[in-house]
Amino acid sequence: MNFLKIFSAAVLVLGASQMNAQKKGTATPKKEVPQQKKQVDNPTKCSNIKEGTFLRTNYPKNLWYMTVKDNVQTEYYNGGKDYVKSSMVFLDDCNYKLIVLEKTEKNNPIKVDDVFTNKVVATQDNYIKIESKIAGDKYDLILIKLKENIK
Repeated sequence: MNFLKIFSAAVLVLGASQMNAQKKGTATPKKEVPQQKKQVDNPTKCSNIKEGTFLRTNYPKNLWYMTVKDNVQTEYYNGGKDYVKSSMVFLDDCNYKLIVLEKTEKNNPIKVDDVFTNKVVATQDNYIKIESKIAGDKYDLILIKLKENIK
């Protein structure tokens, strides 16, 4: 029994000394270099979505990319083999509807005549954040506008 008491006391003292050593080790503050975060565009550059080639930040180019020209948006999948083509109807500078015109992949849940309501909510240089809604579901997409066309 005495051994257990002595062992417990030793563990307690050892733990306290470790905590004290850690506190001393962190007592000297680190010098931090202030990071300047680039601000979003103000006002939002909604016209950036009206023409160009776009990638999603979380998809590689061979899985998904999108082109926009003459109010037609075409999303390419599977290395460009499959696509969904939609008409863009602008309600104002930052809000537009996508009406699906055609698609090639039968397993894609998007259907011809589906209507998406989209809003450009923010831009920063060549990045565009879009809020997309369909049938009560909402999706946030971040696109990167490329300087040159793919293909």
